[in-house]
Amino acid sequence: MLFNTLRYAEFFAAVFVGSWALVRFAGIRARLVFLLLVSYGFYAAWDWRYLPLIFASSTVDFLLARAIAREPRPRARRAMLIATVALNLGFLGFFKYWNFAIENVEALRALLTGEPASVGHAFRVLLPPVGISFFTFESMSYVIDVYRGELPPHKSYLRYLLFVAFFPHLVAGPIVRPRDLLPQFERAPSLTREESGEGLFLVAIGLVKKVVLSDQLALNLVDRVFERPENYSALEVLAGVYGYAAQIYCDFSGYTDIAIGSALLLGVRFPKNFDAPYKARNLADFWRRWHISLSTWLRDYLYIPLGGSRGSELATYRNLMITMLLGGLWHGASWSFVFWGFLHGLGLAVTRAFQRAVNRRRPGGEGAREGSTASSARSFPVHVLCVLLTFHYVCFAWIFFRVPTFSQAVLILRQIGTLTTFHPNLPPVLVALLGVALLSHYVPERLYERARGAFIAAPAPLQGALLFLVAVGLHEAASAAAVPFVYFQF
Repeated sequence: MLFNTLRYAEFFAAVFVGSWALVRFAGIRARLVFLLLVSYGFYAAWDWRYLPLIFASSTVDFLLARAIAREPRPRARRAMLIATVALNLGFLGFFKYWNFAIENVEALRALLTGEPASVGHAFRVLLPPVGISFFTFESMSYVIDVYRGELPPHKSYLRYLLFVAFFPHLVAGPIVRPRDLLPQFERAPSLTREESGEGLFLVAIGLVKKVVLSDQLALNLVDRVFERPENYSALEVLAGVYGYAAQIYCDFSGYTDIAIGSALLLGVRFPKNFDAPYKARNLADFWRRWHISLSTWLRDYLYIPLGGSRGSELATYRNLMITMLLGGLWHGASWSFVFWGFLHGLGLAVTRAFQRAVNRRRPGGEGAREGSTASSARSFPVHVLCVLLTFHYVCFAWIFFRVPTFSQAVLILRQIGTLTTFHPNLPPVLVALLGVALLSHYVPERLYERARGAFIAAPAPLQGALLFLVAVGLHEAASAAAVPFVYFQF
């Protein structure tokens, strides 16, 4: 991880005590100032040079939103909106895509002239700031909401700065909407026994997902297979692809659990960001379950403004494809990310076409509910088949998300095509970890809720004993090699 688990626990314990002590003895405003300072300190611990960027970006968006709200002239309002979108995307584009653009320009020049490609270091910029895609989208959505009249401009500069910089969601989401978070900073915070129990439960679950499942799969299977697929059998490479599907889910949903739990312990509730995505019955269902805050952001601020499904079928498919291509590019400056977005755009278009064909054959024809499927009439085996097909398509797309080059993806697919089955690199404990990470999606929701409720209802000494056992398990499972959170790079 970019931060040590123990160090984060120490940091959070200090923030927790300081935050609630200030509420009791100094008031809400002192607490907000404290949280803003520790959030900026948390961000500066990665690279202090980028701290002015997040402060300046937040300040400009705050002022432009207020100016837009005061301006009666539509053209002037639109010009200010364009300015804030250009500014935010300009920051994002420069820091995240400048090197990518320069490399592609140089590659094109080399192709046209026949000269070898060479990009001097003078044309390169620093590595992109951690979490820039997340806080850029959050701040930009605030100004757009004010422009649309869906949100009044916020009066408190301090609370707005904290909305953007609040450390639990700062570096890897979830992407929290201003209408969900800003009102929580307005009122006096509270922390009930149930909320504290839920927060601790989520942090513990998140750490188990990250340290026990994600990190172990990454170090002992995924990284090795993707680095040298030719050294492994088809079965082992396929296990590596499944392993990456499990790794990225446990890594990102684990971080989200930690973020939601940490925020809840500070009296702030974040929205849900994952809902067992690998039990999705089609690709549209997958995106209703995977990284929910990003998929809804792309829907509300890109897909719908493009026209959504209001136009012709061809226009709808175009809008889906543009949304997913840009969603792929949002994840990283690489053509493999763009192709990953293309695969999902293509899959969503095929899903929509199939659903509409099914609806036309059902009673009511085109009047049937848009986006519905015939799942209620399907037999269980057909439903299972749909889930398996969706999962394997998602895994196929994950290959391009994970590899740095297309040639590496081809090498992985070619190795799977050999159909060899020897598996000395798949010890039972690793297979068990992979099975737990994937099959946990299919555990009935009521069992998870029952476990969560039992922990929340348990006496504090029993909660402490259980958390101690989790801490011991995490210590035993933790690797000496630090494994960064996957989504920190975005």
